[in-house]
Amino acid sequence: MFVISITIAITVVVTLIAVLIVANFSSGEKKVEHNIDRLYASGDPQFLRSMGALLGPPVAEGNQVEVLLNGEEIFPSMLAGIRAAKRTITFETFIYWSGEIGEQFAHALSDQARAGIAVHVLLDWVGSSKMDRRYLDQLKQAGAQVIQYHKPHWSGLGRMNNRTHRKLLVIDGHIGFTGGVGIAQEWTGHAQDPQHWRDTHFRLEGPAVAHMQSVFMDNWIKATGDVLHGGEYFPELAPRGDSTAHMFSSSPTSGSDDMELMYLMAITAATSTLNLASAYFVPDALAINALVEARKRGVKVRIITPGKHIDTHTVREASRGCWGDLLKAGVEMFEYQPTMFHVKLLVVDEYLVSAGSTNFDSRSFKLNDEANLNIYDRAFAARQNAIFDADIGRSKQVTLADWERRSIFEKLIERVLPLIDGQL
Repeated sequence: MFVISITIAITVVVTLIAVLIVANFSSGEKKVEHNIDRLYASGDPQFLRSMGALLGPPVAEGNQVEVLLNGEEIFPSMLAGIRAAKRTITFETFIYWSGEIGEQFAHALSDQARAGIAVHVLLDWVGSSKMDRRYLDQLKQAGAQVIQYHKPHWSGLGRMNNRTHRKLLVIDGHIGFTGGVGIAQEWTGHAQDPQHWRDTHFRLEGPAVAHMQSVFMDNWIKATGDVLHGGEYFPELAPRGDSTAHMFSSSPTSGSDDMELMYLMAITAATSTLNLASAYFVPDALAINALVEARKRGVKVRIITPGKHIDTHTVREASRGCWGDLLKAGVEMFEYQPTMFHVKLLVVDEYLVSAGSTNFDSRSFKLNDEANLNIYDRAFAARQNAIFDADIGRSKQVTLADWERRSIFEKLIERVLPLIDGQL
């Protein structure tokens, strides 16, 4: 009887572990499984209508978007926004680590909370694991609301692999920031050496800031049950510029495939040029097919990924293993040389610019909470392409011949990595 009881107990434990693994490694939603038909080009008004209708909020006109390159431009602008806040600050991020810049943000947010500003901070529990606990205490003592997203708890064991990867800062509901930057020393400086990463962030004013605030509220409500609303968070927003834009999100619990759908729709609509910058580029079969089909109809496709300076070498090996069909089709692949390349950017036909937290991989497409800002503005897109060209100037092109000369060891690794592709 004792042996039978032990056997039953072991069976129950193993079954529970298996269920938890499945729950954490899958979104639980139906995935995009078929190629997207090319029904219109990016310049067709239907493209804009479809993007707005399928991805979330309809596009909004009258926005002003400023590009911020690397920490020396990004952090001063974000900190100035925090210090200028009059009523509310909402801040969501994945990476928040210890260091001088982390201390600066903790002080600025705490000062505003003490001054009576409503400060709401949502930090991913995994991404903030290297954060000095002093910062949390300081913020809470100052009166800020600080929540660590999906902190381990028995009631949420099936969600532990679902992280918020979003990077959002909204000031008074009027000014928003998003892009690729985390709060850590690696993002300071101007990408001058391997210790200082290359990244891009964006400062937004205009009606689309309300979209950004709504994306923050999505996870804030999930984490706290508290609904923040009213004029302090959603004020009337007058037009500030000439850009058409919208901010949308994805998560495993609602629209987990929205980000991949956006990329597939944009790639399928591309007519002349497609420039993609991706810190973690591990495309699935659908994405590879869409890029190859774009090349077949004459689209010039250029992709920049990190080179030898990368924080996760496993991802680089998995990425390089996917390049064969792309290179054979004529896609131009580049590896950034000076430092870690953390930019997440798509520019289509000098018209659409998509930027935010999303990587071009299964983790971003299926498991993480992500958010992207889409800007439909030809002048702005031309500016991003110029920056993209400058990054190519600091990159090494990898040809098909280079790729075919990979070492046997690298080829063996590539055969194993697809088994864990969804976690990269």
